[in-house]
Amino acid sequence: MGLERAAQLWKYAPPRGLEVITVPDATPSHPFSVHDLWRVQRVGDLALSPDGTRLVVTVRVTDLEANKLKADLWVVDAAGGAPRRLTTHAAGSHSARFAPDGGSVFFLSARSGTSQVWRIPLDGGEASRVTDLPLDVGGFALSADGAHLVVALEVFPDAATLAETVERVAAVDARKASGRVYDELMVRHWDTWADGRRSHLFVVPVAGGEPVAVTPGMAADAPTRPFGGMEEVSFTPDGTGVVFCAHDRGREMAWTTDISVFLAPAAGGGDRRDLWPGHEALCTAPTFSPDGRTLAWLAMERPGFEADRLRIVVQDFPGGAPRVLTAGWDRSPAALAWSPDGATLLTVADNLGQRSLFAVDAATGAVRTLVRDGFVGEVVAGAERVFFTRDDLEAPAELYSVRYDGSDLVQLTRLNAPLLASVRLGAAEQFTFAGWNDEEVHAHVVMPADFDPTARYPVALIIHGGPQGSMGNHFHFRWNPQAYAGAGYASVFIDFHGSTGYGQAFTDAITGHWGDRPLEDLQKGLSAALARYPWLDGDRVAALGASFGGYMVNWIAGQWPERFRCLVNHDGNLCERMAYFDTEELWFPEWEHRGTPWDAPEEYERHNPVRFVDRWRTPMLVIHGGRDFRVVEVQGLATFTALQRRGIPSRLLHFPDENHWVLKPANSVLWHETVIAWLDQWCDAASDPQRG
Repeated sequence: MGLERAAQLWKYAPPRGLEVITVPDATPSHPFSVHDLWRVQRVGDLALSPDGTRLVVTVRVTDLEANKLKADLWVVDAAGGAPRRLTTHAAGSHSARFAPDGGSVFFLSARSGTSQVWRIPLDGGEASRVTDLPLDVGGFALSADGAHLVVALEVFPDAATLAETVERVAAVDARKASGRVYDELMVRHWDTWADGRRSHLFVVPVAGGEPVAVTPGMAADAPTRPFGGMEEVSFTPDGTGVVFCAHDRGREMAWTTDISVFLAPAAGGGDRRDLWPGHEALCTAPTFSPDGRTLAWLAMERPGFEADRLRIVVQDFPGGAPRVLTAGWDRSPAALAWSPDGATLLTVADNLGQRSLFAVDAATGAVRTLVRDGFVGEVVAGAERVFFTRDDLEAPAELYSVRYDGSDLVQLTRLNAPLLASVRLGAAEQFTFAGWNDEEVHAHVVMPADFDPTARYPVALIIHGGPQGSMGNHFHFRWNPQAYAGAGYASVFIDFHGSTGYGQAFTDAITGHWGDRPLEDLQKGLSAALARYPWLDGDRVAALGASFGGYMVNWIAGQWPERFRCLVNHDGNLCERMAYFDTEELWFPEWEHRGTPWDAPEEYERHNPVRFVDRWRTPMLVIHGGRDFRVVEVQGLATFTALQRRGIPSRLLHFPDENHWVLKPANSVLWHETVIAWLDQWCDAASDPQRG
C-alpha cells in the first residue's frame, strides 16, 4: 500500500533538471510526500554586505538525475523583495563571503574540475578563479582587508609541498596492493578510513602567490573533522595571525574531547599557541569582535563529555585571561555572531522543543530572547537588524530578519511558497506531561494531512537519536513527520530525559540510564498523547528510531514487546558491550556507560538489548548503512539475524553507500517508501498481526 501510494504521488513531483524548482499554480493539491521533501529549496550560508543592504545566500535544490544537491548563490535585498540569482553554473556555487568593498563575493565552486575559490561581481559579470591549487579547497576565510585567504586542504602532515601530497596519493592509487597499516587510533571516523592525510590550513594571497602552511606537521585536523567547518577558523583583525580549533592529542583523539583554540602566525613557521592552556574540554567557533579587541568562542567544561553545556567564553585579545560570560545561563549556544557595535553576541540554542535566537550582552552576559519559536539556523548581524534562517514543522527554512529588541519579525524570502501551496500538510502541536521523576517533559504531535477529527488514525512514535539531541519544531530532511502525515499517520515524538534544550541536569539524566528513564518518558508520553487526542488509534501504533532511537527500538522489543504493531530500527545497536569495540569515538560510550567495558562491565550490560532477545516478538524493519562507522553495519545485521532466527516477521534494508544518515535523494525515496510500506502492512491490518 505504501509503495502504491508513493507511485501515485510521484506524478506530482516528476524528475527535474538543474533548474530551481517551481510549482505552477495549476498543480493539484496532494498530501505531502518524500518526493516533495526533495523539491524543497534549501536556504543557507548567509553573508551580509559591509553596508548591510544585501545578503548573498546559498540555495540548494535536488538534481535528481545526478542524485545529489546542487547549490547556487542568490542575492536578497535586506529590506525584502524578490531574490536574484547570481550564479547558474552546473558545478554549483556555495559558501559566499563579501569582499571588503561589498562589490563582489568570494565563493567555492568545482567549475574548474576541482573545488577552488572564485570571485564574482555582485551586480553581474563573469566569475574569475582566485585559487588554482593542486588540491581541493574544503573551505576558506577572508582577511579583513581582503588581501589574503586562509584555505583548508587535505595534506600529508609531513609533506614538504602540496605537490608531494598529490604525488603520494597517486602512488597509493597505482599500487596493486590495497592494504593499509595502522599503529594508532582512529583508523576510521564517521564514514572514512584514515589514509594519513589531515585537514590543514594555508594562507594564500588573493592577488596570487604560493600558499603558506599555517599548521605544518600538525598531526590533527584544522578545522576538525568530520563536522567542523570554517566557523572554527578566523584571521586576526590585523591579518597577521590565524585562530583555529584542533583536536591535537595524537592517539588520544579517539577517547578525549579536548579540542583547543590555537593562534598561529599567518606567515607560517609552525609556531602555535594554545589560548586556554590547561582547559581539556571541547572549544569551538572563535569569533573576533568588530574592533578586534575581544575574541569569543564556545567551550564545554567537562572533558570527555560531548553533550556538556557550551558556554560563551571571551578573552581580551591578545593575552587576556579567558572568562566565561554565560556561566549562569542553562542553555547550550550553538553559534556566535557579533553585532557591528560589539555590544551584543548573537547565538542560537535548543530551547523547550524549539531552537531559539538569543542576544547576549557582551559585557554582562545577560541573555534576552529575540525569536523563541521554530528552528533558527544560521545568523548574521546587521546594524539595525539580525538576519537568520528559520523553519518549523509546517514549513522549510526561509530568510528572516528581526530588530535587536525582538520586534518587527519580517520574512524576506518565500522560495518555497509555490511548493507549500501545492501540498497538504499536517498541523503540529506541542504538549507536556509528567515523565520520569514527575518532571515536565515536552512532546509534539503532527496530525495527518487530511485530518478529520471524527476519524481515528494510526500512530508513528518517532524516537530521536543522540541521545543528547532534540526532535522538536523543525523541518527535518531525514526524519520529517510530514512524510508520515501525508501517508495518513499521526506522529508523536517526545524529548525524553537526555534531550537538549531543557537545562543541563535534564540532559545529564540519561547518563547511565539509557534503558529506564527514556523508556519511562516514552511510555508516559504515549499514554498522555492517547488520552489528550482521542483521534489517535492506540491499537495501531508503530515505534521508529535511528541511532540511539534504533537502540531504543531494540530495547523496546525486549521490554515493551506487546505495545506496538511493528518497529523500525535505523542504525541502532544490538549489543552495547560490543559497540564499544566497533565504534570510533570512544569518549562517547566511556562517558555514557561510566567507563570501559573491562572497568565497568555492569554498566554495559544493565541496559543491553542483546540480553533480552528471548522476549522479542514484534515485527521489525531493520535499516543500516554500509559506511556507518559510528554504529557499524554488523549491529544491524545481528539484529536482523536475531529476528529471523526467532521467526519474527522482519525485513532488512541495507545501503552500501550511506553512512549513519541516508543522504542521497534516490536512497531517501527508497527509505521512505520501504518504511511507509512496512507501517501500512502492520498498522493498516484489520486485526492484530501474528506475533513471532
